Amino acid sequence: MLFELRQYRTKPGKREEWVRFMEEVIIPFQASKGMVIVGSFTAEQEDDLYIWMRRFEDEDDRVALYAAVYESDFWKNEVSPKVPELIDREKIVVTRLNPTPKSVIR
Repeated sequence: MLFELRQYRTKPGKREEWVRFMEEVIIPFQASKGMVIVGSFTAEQEDDLYIWMRRFEDEDDRVALYAAVYESDFWKNEVSPKVPELIDREKIVVTRLNPTPKSVIR
């Protein structure tokens, strides 16, 4: 099992719009393709920070789900063009995590 912790910086004044886009479009679409979204968060003291976490069974699962999502026409035509309006892609930080044996998130 592996996780991705994804940290995004939204453009000024765009965080609430980004959260709506994530919760109404991106997360439901990715879940429909089999992605497991563990959580979605905003930071209390940083008005541009958005964090979310996804879980994968293993690397093969991650690769297959990436293809299902990011190579789809819906992603390429509907989602991807809107992303740069809302977040700063250059500031995306993705951390891959492996749960420890006693982690409650598995």
